[in-house]
Amino acid sequence: MSTVETVALLERSVGYALGGLGDVTAAALGRATPCRGWDLGTLLLHTADSLDALVEAVDTGSVRLRPEPPPGGPPWDDPAAALVAGFRSGAVRLLGAWTAADDRPVTVGGCAMSACMVAMTGAIELAVHGWDIGCATGNPRPIPAALASLLLAPAAALVTDATRSGLFAPAVPLPGTAAPADQLLAHLGRDPALFQARGA
Repeated sequence: MSTVETVALLERSVGYALGGLGDVTAAALGRATPCRGWDLGTLLLHTADSLDALVEAVDTGSVRLRPEPPPGGPPWDDPAAALVAGFRSGAVRLLGAWTAADDRPVTVGGCAMSACMVAMTGAIELAVHGWDIGCATGNPRPIPAALASLLLAPAAALVTDATRSGLFAPAVPLPGTAAPADQLLAHLGRDPALFQARGA
């Protein structure tokens, strides 16, 4: 997949993730997410940091490894509004930066990766975290089938038994006939049944 195609995929993932932010409220920030041990506030902080890292990749050609956000959520007077605004602002900066990107190497934690691979990693993360956000707010939305189909093979290549530890829970077994979105979620350690259990 070319850099232009990968950036277009990143745009689709960002759009999907942004679609669930309208359901984020102060009351929802403490709710559990499919990310083990993280509430919604912590997940939003992490996702905003991921957006910053993807912008950093384009601007500087490197990404510093950052510690995970601490539990407990942000200290602002209106944390939900601040988190949503930060997410949207980060998404705008991200898409503006990657529109002009080429496929030069990007150093991530000392390891060289192509810009295309970094963008693909971001597309996978943002799509799946968009689903996580919907589950936490009680209004889960399925990842669009066309988007999930394009993310599934790269996710399988990037997240393997060797790279999963510390990043994703074990894969959830599914029947071979599962939809692409369910396969993507299950591969990244999420139970797609959460969507059906909580209702659309």
